[in-house]
Amino acid sequence: AVVGSGEDRRSPSASIPAKKVTIKSADMKEDMQKEAVDIAIAAFDKHSVEKDVAEQIKKMFDKKYGPTWHCIVGKNFGSYVTHETNHFVYFYLENKAVLLFKSG
Repeated sequence: AVVGSGEDRRSPSASIPAKKVTIKSADMKEDMQKEAVDIAIAAFDKHSVEKDVAEQIKKMFDKKYGPTWHCIVGKNFGSYVTHETNHFVYFYLENKAVLLFKSG
């Protein structure tokens, strides 16, 4: 998935360097995926503790798309989850994985 075009990334006004985003698996509309990535970038910029990053992403999605979202953030974890159709995304932001899904 491409987040923004190459043109945006090189604009002189952009003070924040582009982050490497890799969507590993998704059952989610692209605009919602992009929003998940944008919220994750902001959360990583604000918090240094992975639990706090996960909490911010989860709360933002609960607020915008209704409960109940679950978010796991880290470098090394396995998972096996059940999610609602069209409400799952698993991506890497640089070297940190983000698993976000709705269930319940």
